[in-house]
Amino acid sequence: MDEIRFAAAAVLLLTAGYGTGWAGGPEWGVLLGQAGALAVAGWTFVPSTLRGLARGRLGVGTLMTVAAVGAVLLGDVGEAAMLAVLYTIAEGLEEYSLARTRSGLRSLLALVPATATVRRDGQDRGIVPEELRTGDLLVLRPGERLATDGRVVSGATSLDTSAITGESVPVEATTGDEVHAGSVNGTGVLEVEVTRTAEDNSLARIVQVVEQEQSRKGSGQRLADRIARPLVPGVLVAAALVAVVGGLFGDPATWIERALVVLVAASPCALAISVPVTVVSAVGAATRHGVLIKGGAALEALGTVRTVAFDKTGTLTRNRPAVTAVLGDRTRALAVAAALEARSEHPLAPAILDAAGDPDRPAENVEAVVGAGLTGTLDGRPVRLGRAGWIAPGDMTDGVQRLRDTGATVVLVEEDGALLGAVAVRDDPRPEAAGVVAELRNRGYRIAVLTGDDPVTARAVAGEVGVGEVHAGLRPEDKARVVADLRAHGPLLMVGDGVNDAPALAAADAGVAMGAMGTDVAIETADTALMGEDLGHLPLLLAHARRSRTIMWQSVALSLAIIVGLMPLALFGVLGLAAVVLVHELAEVVVVANGVRAGRIRAPAPAAPAPRAHEPVP
Repeated sequence: MDEIRFAAAAVLLLTAGYGTGWAGGPEWGVLLGQAGALAVAGWTFVPSTLRGLARGRLGVGTLMTVAAVGAVLLGDVGEAAMLAVLYTIAEGLEEYSLARTRSGLRSLLALVPATATVRRDGQDRGIVPEELRTGDLLVLRPGERLATDGRVVSGATSLDTSAITGESVPVEATTGDEVHAGSVNGTGVLEVEVTRTAEDNSLARIVQVVEQEQSRKGSGQRLADRIARPLVPGVLVAAALVAVVGGLFGDPATWIERALVVLVAASPCALAISVPVTVVSAVGAATRHGVLIKGGAALEALGTVRTVAFDKTGTLTRNRPAVTAVLGDRTRALAVAAALEARSEHPLAPAILDAAGDPDRPAENVEAVVGAGLTGTLDGRPVRLGRAGWIAPGDMTDGVQRLRDTGATVVLVEEDGALLGAVAVRDDPRPEAAGVVAELRNRGYRIAVLTGDDPVTARAVAGEVGVGEVHAGLRPEDKARVVADLRAHGPLLMVGDGVNDAPALAAADAGVAMGAMGTDVAIETADTALMGEDLGHLPLLLAHARRSRTIMWQSVALSLAIIVGLMPLALFGVLGLAAVVLVHELAEVVVVANGVRAGRIRAPAPAAPAPRAHEPVP
């Protein structure tokens, strides 16, 4: 914030100088105040400009330095001082806005408590989080905030993660669950094994990634750079021509002064800061709402999206299969199925064991039959669990087919040659998925599902959440190909889990990964990540990106309009140096204030109803 302090000192000196003149004081007092203000304000940009010139770099500071020196040579020290002071104020305001918006991002680190209770050698003691080591045992009491990432080794509770993921509903945590820095404990007592140090926990990594990626430039900023880079030498040449040509046909002093005014009028100060301020404001605001946007390029891409493609498993669904129906003798069928699954690593085992509970007696001699199911013995009787065809469904054939049509995986259970029942297991959609899809469709987005699942399962799940366009049976490379095809209809956003969806995330105009708090690859692969697992943040993210992009281009347009409008006024002497400088710096203030507006996230207004949910959008 040095620019603000220097600007304040320069304003005091300049005011003192003019005050001396207004009070009838000596002329040298006025000049001294003006010269002091020029020196103090000029110190903020002249040395860096000269260093840049030594390396062959031209910038906005170059125009301001030349204009100030020229004004002094013409004997107008007051004009030079006013130019330097106003430019320094504008630069200080820019730095203030950037620091203010960055502080929103770094405030995530403030979620880490000042002390943590660690159990060492059987004793509990408080230490600062920086002293935590991997493997330490943290004790987290009710109401306390977790100091770093870890794994629960004992206890059960609910954790408030709203400050870091934006999710309003507490998350249940029990033995074996991963927990993250900044989470607030509910009513239970947890013992947590530290898995990451304070310098490398999820909050620290998020801040580091965003600050590194903020240097990436969106197309708006690249446009601003493309305009500003050749504009500076072009303005210098134009000003020289005005001075030389005008001097040949008129008073050289007058035309040199006008050349200096033209020089300042064409300086792209506001243009240079229009996009960075907006990007930093928007990224910081999104992070506070549980969304990680990795720089200006990602923000711009999100603002142009017209098609949204979802992965199914782990994105539209929870990726936690559960038993949804049982045909036949429910109690006995689940008991036999659980007895077989207790001794296997079958993919459906967790769902069946959750539904049936731990069996009293696991089956014996359990063997897996590749592509079919499991066999074993229970209480001396042969038992089997597997797909229809390997086990005949008998009079349950129609019921099994109906369950399959809902997208469920169905296994049959047999005991001593007799069919006990059929168990349907399905990965249900997230409860918020249908609402998110409906809202996106209402706003005119085309929605598609890309998945490696079989078409029947994919269409069943997609139909439940309201998506009619389904591309199923895709390998990761196939998803990238489909994404390329869909992009022909407009910029596309891919939403996935950031692992097997990596090719599709890379091929899309923008990629959003789910659950960045717990997945390193999600942060590294996608342009944007939801730090929690609530899809409800997606419509808000897209609305925020679109609004931020509008703000960005408003600032760019205003900056260009100022340059175009001031040039002829400066050339024909309508405006003097001080007036042009004042207009420019006021424009910078307006651009900074406009960019800071992107730091406020607004919930999207209600949209008109979409077509019926099961109908694809053309």
